[in-house]
Amino acid sequence: MPEAYEGFAFVYDRFMADVNYNEWASYINTLILEANPRAKSIVDCACGTGTLSLLLAQMGYHVIGADASADMLRVAQEKARAAAAQIPFVCQDMRKLLLHKPVDVILSANDGVNYLIDEPDVLAFFQAAHKALNPGGLLLFDISSPYKLENVLGNNTFSDVQEDCAYIWSNNYQKHARLCEMELTCFWKNGMLYERTDELHLQRAHDPQELILLLQSAGFRNIHMYEAFTQAAPKSDSERIQFSAVRL
Repeated sequence: MPEAYEGFAFVYDRFMADVNYNEWASYINTLILEANPRAKSIVDCACGTGTLSLLLAQMGYHVIGADASADMLRVAQEKARAAAAQIPFVCQDMRKLLLHKPVDVILSANDGVNYLIDEPDVLAFFQAAHKALNPGGLLLFDISSPYKLENVLGNNTFSDVQEDCAYIWSNNYQKHARLCEMELTCFWKNGMLYERTDELHLQRAHDPQELILLLQSAGFRNIHMYEAFTQAAPKSDSERIQFSAVRL
């Protein structure tokens, strides 16, 4: 899984301003309280710029943020310092998650699992999460659904132009491989000039039933699958699917 969101990390939050992270954090908190109301500690894998990490810490959880992108973590650390929040951020590949002691919740929100593009990678993350959880601990993650990657993002181009930055995001969906190839070009103003970065991202359109089998193989039970931000079963056109699984 290559490091993603390198140059784009420093303007990522600008282009994600329409995401309701407060609602997202509240939803995660609801799932935690229903499955493990005594949970106190969370590792936020693929935490990005740390917005959810910070919100969950402000809810009273002891949070560690982990991400493979050093640039994303630098932004997250600055954000936590500005909020006077004591959140350790560590540069770790989610497939090789290694903690000093087990925690109550492992979280991966906003497509972290989509970046694991084959079954061995997904299984490695599930196994690492299982090992890192206390008995009764909870694994929470979501995916962009196959419907979204093929029909909403796939073979479409998106762009956003702001006063001092802009991006162009072109997608190519490879149906036979179930991969969405994303070419991201970003410009941002630096003094009198603009800097440019180009990144190539790959996301896998995971079959939800295959993910359930991998979770079971890794030792998880009480596995639930929801249309994201609800507790209803996903529909054929659900764009985001939430998973919840317990380490017995």
